[in-house]
Amino acid sequence: MRNMDLITKFMNLFAPPTLLTALFFLLPPLYFFKLFLSFISSLFPEDMLHKVVLITGASSGIGEQMAYQYAKKGACLVLVARRESSLLEVAKRAQELGSPDVLVLPADVAKPEECRRFIDAAISHFGRLDHLVNNAGIANLCMFEEAEDVTNFTPVMDVNFWGSIYPTYFALPHLKQTRGRIVVNSSSAGWLPMPRMSFYNASKAALINFFETLRIEFGHEIGITIATPWWIESEMTQGKFLSKEGKMVVDQELRDIQVGLFLVGYSDGCTKAIVNGACRGDRYVTEPSWFKMLYLWRVFAPEVMDWFIHMLYVTRPGSPSCDALSKKILDLSKAKSVLYPSSIQTSEIKKE
Repeated sequence: MRNMDLITKFMNLFAPPTLLTALFFLLPPLYFFKLFLSFISSLFPEDMLHKVVLITGASSGIGEQMAYQYAKKGACLVLVARRESSLLEVAKRAQELGSPDVLVLPADVAKPEECRRFIDAAISHFGRLDHLVNNAGIANLCMFEEAEDVTNFTPVMDVNFWGSIYPTYFALPHLKQTRGRIVVNSSSAGWLPMPRMSFYNASKAALINFFETLRIEFGHEIGITIATPWWIESEMTQGKFLSKEGKMVVDQELRDIQVGLFLVGYSDGCTKAIVNGACRGDRYVTEPSWFKMLYLWRVFAPEVMDWFIHMLYVTRPGSPSCDALSKKILDLSKAKSVLYPSSIQTSEIKKE
């Protein structure tokens, strides 16, 4: 038998009990230390007064509310999105809430040259960058086998993944100078995948792993906070998705099928938790906080989670999506008015 095979067999026998024993003894002091650090950082969070924060996808939803939360802390803002008139409205409101200076830069984060341009413009205007908030994102909603052409969904990865990587790449030298922070708006769907959202789930999982890698590479040079919200008040929960044809549509019936009986959280509460978490230096922020318990189920009982989600959201072959159990329960209980904020019960989406 080859030496490598002997070593592998030995490690298969020796490593598991050794690592489990080490983990058992390490966890109590580690979590005590983390609790202590969390207490200290809560007492002395980062002061954002006159610091510079760049937010992508800032024209609506979570990005818009992130701007308001940073504005209340006195931060200068750089707002990036494709809809200039919507950005101007957000900028005006942010200044009313306390931001001393707001720069509006219309751009498409899926284009690297535009990302370079808005990072350079931010540095030219303010001379520094303290927080980069990678928030821009879009979603798809269809079963994978229903997709008419899978290449129609490349924008999901272009915006959600590359739209965070490009700004990060160009911002790195400036964030290192200020020992700044990257805030990444991923999603709980990155670790709890939902049917009909395969491309979206994949893009969010890619974000989590990419920025976890950067966390190791950067060490203490740049902080990283990864936000993993669940269903939150936004254009996506209004029903704005890429359809199976690859077209951006607003379909609230399909939204009801997908969200089902889950409570949709308010964006202001979610973004307040994210911004406060970033200022404390948190590694992760999950909203709502109770949703973290499902992560344990996902890790320790994945078969149960898969069965439960399949039962709620997947219909029999040939059956329409509206036959999903989640939609039937929602309709029978008439709970939508209680579970969904009034802002997402209208199909009016910002156009400009």
